[in-house]
Amino acid sequence: MVMGPTHAVSGALVGLLVADVLPPEWGGPTSTAESFAFAAVCAGAALLPDLDTAQSTVARSFGPVSQAAARGIDKVSVGYYNLTKGRRDRKRRGGHRTLTHTALFAGLLGAGVSALVARFGREAIIAVLFVTLGLALRGLFGSWAKRNGWLAVTATAAVLSVLTWTWFPGDVGSVGLGVAVALGCVTHCLGDAITKEGIPFLAPFLPWRGERWWEFRMPRAIAIRAGGPFEVGILGPGLTLATVAFGIWSIDGAPEYIQEALQASGLGF
Repeated sequence: MVMGPTHAVSGALVGLLVADVLPPEWGGPTSTAESFAFAAVCAGAALLPDLDTAQSTVARSFGPVSQAAARGIDKVSVGYYNLTKGRRDRKRRGGHRTLTHTALFAGLLGAGVSALVARFGREAIIAVLFVTLGLALRGLFGSWAKRNGWLAVTATAAVLSVLTWTWFPGDVGSVGLGVAVALGCVTHCLGDAITKEGIPFLAPFLPWRGERWWEFRMPRAIAIRAGGPFEVGILGPGLTLATVAFGIWSIDGAPEYIQEALQASGLGF
């Protein structure tokens, strides 16, 4: 699979891009603060699919609680796989890269988040922010998280979730959070799809040659190796630079200021 930092930064970039075009009635941000909050949730949600195994780094984000959750998700995932597998799908003993790496999971989780926020309001918003921002901290600031431990991640995520809650307007907060979470999960799947292993994104609804859990994957000639030179030396840094650049562009008034500065220097169009 693509490494955690790459998943997180790609989620942040996609979140910023979508925040710029998502209509307000669909939860689209209307300010810089809301755009950054949307992108942060998307970055954290881009790590959620890997909570299907207790061996993943993100499963350690909240200590024993996230480890127990990961073991539970693993059991549910492998049970669902074995229940729905086709005649040519192999039997599995672990659920990693099955249920949580599908369009079904992304859609249901996004809809579930929207429903919870619509029903419970502030408490649900803070809970969703707590989980996603904690995962984003683990993904984007892995060295800091590893050095300070899960208690520091948990405490920081708790503070950030309360602060960030003020940036979600109550009338569209439920939709915006659901979209950000679903988008992050899809971004994760796309990241894994470019590796040599692939992901069963459309499972189990579109069988192919007796398999319900067949995997999307790139041709081996262009597929990347997770943690390999291309991801570490080119893909990761490239995504980071693009995220920083678009983050600056997303600041209210920044596009106009940049264009004026370019014109004043003779570089504008």
